[in-house]
Amino acid sequence: MSGMHSIERLSAEVFESCVKELADVLVDAVDSGASVGFLAPFDHEEAAAWWRAQAPAVADGGLMVWACRDGGGIIATISLALASKPNSRHRAEIVKLMVRREARGRGLSRALLAVAEQAALDVGVDLLMLDTETGSTAEHVYLTGGWTRYGIVPGYAGSPDGTLCDCSFMYKRLTRSA
Repeated sequence: MSGMHSIERLSAEVFESCVKELADVLVDAVDSGASVGFLAPFDHEEAAAWWRAQAPAVADGGLMVWACRDGGGIIATISLALASKPNSRHRAEIVKLMVRREARGRGLSRALLAVAEQAALDVGVDLLMLDTETGSTAEHVYLTGGWTRYGIVPGYAGSPDGTLCDCSFMYKRLTRSA
C-alpha cells in the first residue's frame, strides 16, 4: 500500500454502495480484537447488516460517515452521530473509528478525527464525546489528540472474545481556528 489516501464523506447514495467495504473494515477490527461493539465470531453478513441498519441515519443526516481510501479500497472509517434532542444539539459522538490492520501506524486515525472535528464545527457542534477501551492504542490516540478522559467504568464492554474490559469516557471541546 502506498502512503496516499483520500477521505470522503459518504452521501446516502454512495454509502449504500460502500456497505461491503465498510463491512470488511468492521470485520477486520473485530478480528484484530478491537472493542467496537461486536463479539467473535463475526462475519461479513453480520457486519454488512449492521452498516445497512445505519442507512436511514446517514440519509437523514443524523449520522455522518467518512471513508478513507488507499488504492481504491476503503481502509478506514469514522462516523459522527449528531444529537437529536433540542438541549443537546451542541454535542455529537465519535463512533466507529476503525483502521484496517495493514494501514495502521500511518496517521489515518488522526486524519479522520480532524475531518470529523471540522465537520462538527461546520454544523454548530462544539462538544464531542466518545468511549474507548481503557489502555488501548485508540485511547492513546485520543489522549494525545487533545481529548480529556472524564471517567473509567470497570467492565463496561466486552472485547470480541467476551472478556469484559474497562472503558474510558472522553470529551473534546472544539474551537474554530483563527
